Amino acid sequence: MNLVAAYGLLAQGLVFGALFTLLPLGPLRQRAALVATATALLAGIAPAMHGIFGAPSATLLQLAILQLAGRGSLLPDERPALGLLAFAGLFYGAALGWGPVDPYALGYQPWPLLATLLPVAAALWWRRQEMALLILSVDLLAYAAGLFANLWDALLDPLLVLLALFVVGRHGIRALLARKRAANVNAGSTR
Repeated sequence: MNLVAAYGLLAQGLVFGALFTLLPLGPLRQRAALVATATALLAGIAPAMHGIFGAPSATLLQLAILQLAGRGSLLPDERPALGLLAFAGLFYGAALGWGPVDPYALGYQPWPLLATLLPVAAALWWRRQEMALLILSVDLLAYAAGLFANLWDALLDPLLVLLALFVVGRHGIRALLARKRAANVNAGSTR
């Protein structure tokens, strides 16, 4: 097994385990996540996820590790998730041929993309977003180490986009339920 395949299997196992931390298990959450990670690696769940989704991006792996360590949230705020969905819609649409330029092809010769990431890194540094800057740095390091043939694969992947879709959907449902509760309270107070 080569390094890239090992990365993909181990990363999918960690992502699966991180998803278990989202279950309402109380104090057993961390132990369940560790058991889920081991089960994913031993029972064939991680290879199945690797076969369906491919190797997860370094971004998703880092978010999963932060979630497993209890240092961050695999499900960030809905604003970055909405931004990721908007970008992914444009990016994947253009990559599928709905535009004159294929942005995915730019990831194979990434100097223009790296030049574009410099102002992004500067903005993250200016806004004191150290964790996001660290994630971007590790993404670039994973690409430079040869784990990814395309820089875009290190930055984002379909599973990360699905996670963002889940976050936005969950926020929308919570907002709808809050409006319903407010309407019910207002209707009850007018009687």
